[in-house]
Amino acid sequence: MKRRQLLVAVLLAACATLAAAQSAYPTKPIRLVVPFAPGGTSEIIARAVAQQLTSQLGQSVYVENKAGGAGTIAMTEVAQSAPDGYTLIVGHVGTLAVNPYAMATQPYDVNKDFVPVALLARVPNLFVVAAPVPAKDFKEFVALAKKEPGKLNYGSAGNGSAGHLAFEYLRYVTGIDIVHVPYKGTGPMLQDLLGGRLDATSAGTPALLPHIKSGKLRAIAVGTPQRIPALPDIPTVAELGYKDFETSQWYGIIAPKGTPREIVAKLNTEINKALATSAVTQRFADDNAIAGVGSPEAFGAYIAKEQTRWKEVVEKGKIRIE
Repeated sequence: MKRRQLLVAVLLAACATLAAAQSAYPTKPIRLVVPFAPGGTSEIIARAVAQQLTSQLGQSVYVENKAGGAGTIAMTEVAQSAPDGYTLIVGHVGTLAVNPYAMATQPYDVNKDFVPVALLARVPNLFVVAAPVPAKDFKEFVALAKKEPGKLNYGSAGNGSAGHLAFEYLRYVTGIDIVHVPYKGTGPMLQDLLGGRLDATSAGTPALLPHIKSGKLRAIAVGTPQRIPALPDIPTVAELGYKDFETSQWYGIIAPKGTPREIVAKLNTEINKALATSAVTQRFADDNAIAGVGSPEAFGAYIAKEQTRWKEVVEKGKIRIE
């Protein structure tokens, strides 16, 4: 009997200690991994939120870029990290909704080895061409690509990146033959695009708008169903004759499976609070990003919906990521 009572006392003490630790969370810096090279939309979104979370939580939330393998290198590392809330990763349309169907194998299961924490933002995809490309608008670009199949190229942040997926989707619906050139991040890709070594790209508004405004890049279409305030004269792909075409980038924070619900709930509350601050809302507004306030369950449902949509696109477009 005494032994049983001692065991119960030890278990209760352990539970109390765990509860106290979780309620005190965080007690040390939090690492937020971005699975792509610096300079892309994912990093811009992550840093805006991380900076605000640092202020709210009283602990540093620092962003670490870890590129490679269409996001799988970073995802694998985080999946194997301690589920204690101190290692998180930015998941997006590529890593969570496309890679599971476009890659033959993955060293993890996105639905079983991670838990959703919060949707951060949805960002419109833009389709742009470099200034030297002899196409003033979308229709001329498609006509040029069909006239000279295989001659034009487009760059992306890498295989499986949002820009890669958007352009492959466009290639599929328009029937154009255009060469994909993957890079290790949006930053290095933009250097070549601005330098005239690439013809086109698709990426989120944060990375492209400054160059569109400077005249170095020319926007030819928007991937969302509605036009965006920053570029009111640029039509959507759907209104140009490709009904129901829709592609946008979205980003959210996920954690390794086994992360305590209390910690996930606290992170979700603090992230939603951060998304409502003027610092973040203004940063998002500048880039036409839409904040994704909601519960972990709502984010999980959103991921499932996107997986259904992109599975069909991957299969019909025969998209393969090596």
